[in-house]
Amino acid sequence: MKIISWNTNGLRATVKQGYFTPLFAFNNPDIVCFQETKCEPDQLDESTRNLNGYHSYFSYSKNKKGYSGVAIYSKKIPEKIEYGIGIKKFDDEGRIVIAYYSTSKAGKYFILINCYFPNGGGGEERLNYKLEFYDAFLKFINEKKKDGHQIIFTGDVNTAHEEIDLARPKENSDSTGFLPIEREWLDEVVNNGWVDIFRNFYPTKKDVYTYWDMKTRARDRNVGWRIDYFFINNSFIKDVKSFKTLSDYYGSDHCPIMIEIK
Repeated sequence: MKIISWNTNGLRATVKQGYFTPLFAFNNPDIVCFQETKCEPDQLDESTRNLNGYHSYFSYSKNKKGYSGVAIYSKKIPEKIEYGIGIKKFDDEGRIVIAYYSTSKAGKYFILINCYFPNGGGGEERLNYKLEFYDAFLKFINEKKKDGHQIIFTGDVNTAHEEIDLARPKENSDSTGFLPIEREWLDEVVNNGWVDIFRNFYPTKKDVYTYWDMKTRARDRNVGWRIDYFFINNSFIKDVKSFKTLSDYYGSDHCPIMIEIK
């Protein structure tokens, strides 16, 4: 099973620029998770909303049009879909869609969580919102793990974990997305038994990023950040076959990432 995750920085723009269907055609993924879609389903044309061969599920901001938003496209119909984690102030921003797939174990699911985590920029209020979201999200996934499900969460986490995960760590030590308090949350995620799939395969690999600032043409110079992730519960990691960073795929200030699981 191939799963792709991509912050499109606007799904309508991705479609208009011709980067939507090739992602599926080139890679033949079983599931694609989009973040920062910035649209509601009825703002997409029929062929995009109901892509041939896939079933689509959208969560979008209830408060602000053209903001946030996530989507899952899946070849297989999930057993059930959830939108959010049950906390209104987070769920109203349309940041999470969760797909449950049946497994060979009775009553147990493979759960795929697609999440566009908040950006901490814009002042103390938004940073606090991000940190509260982080804590609530970790509590949510830990409860799911306790129930014996196999879980992957993916998306734009909006934080680079270690110095190796961005090109200029010293210059960004006081920047949101690399603040100690944000990075400490990722430490906590790992300490709670969640595995960063990329780092599991490539523990010391440098210069691999998923986001570049477009204003400064940073992608041309590979001055980037690795802030897009696949995390998996520790007992499930043995089923992951590969990880790829699709750094040559354009259409956003982020590039897609892809895993293959057994």
